[in-house]
Amino acid sequence: MTTYNINEYLALISDLLAQDKTTGTNHAPDMINYTKLNSKRLNRWLAKGELLPESISAIRSIDTKQTWTVITEAWCGDAAHSIGFISKLAELNDNIELNFVLRDENLPLIDKYLTNGGRSIPKLIVRDEKGEDIFDWGPRPAAIQAAYLEMRANELPYADISIELQKLYNADKGVSIQNEIIQLLALKPIQ
Repeated sequence: MTTYNINEYLALISDLLAQDKTTGTNHAPDMINYTKLNSKRLNRWLAKGELLPESISAIRSIDTKQTWTVITEAWCGDAAHSIGFISKLAELNDNIELNFVLRDENLPLIDKYLTNGGRSIPKLIVRDEKGEDIFDWGPRPAAIQAAYLEMRANELPYADISIELQKLYNADKGVSIQNEIIQLLALKPIQ
């Protein structure tokens, strides 16, 4: 399984875009455009996304080794809004090893972490030093997921759903993902 750190992942996206490609096998113009747009969003969150004081404190308090694996693809809009915050959190603690894997190259892995039967991404898998799952998170913060499911149930066109999700992520500013990860970390079993 090929894994990437955040810098390698960003370089991969940049290299593929220079070739008019994206991750995965679908290099249609729409997928390239999604990748360009989402690359800008991801880089914006990496540059300007702010961590909450309680997030910083919680992550810094982790005193055992953990591996955080993010299953993603470059064209994924939800990933563009989440990966930056996951990366910023992981950077706070040397006990956390963060890596990224591509969904379409790792179907057996994503198939262990389906969302409502689908291969939804991003998916964060947090494992302890023995390789045992502590928790998984994704593909969206709970409130945004609920809004997404409601829009799908109301049969809104994908373009409209995409715009509404963008608005929700921008308004949330990464607060929900941070809160959810902190809550999930608090539930980890005592060693």
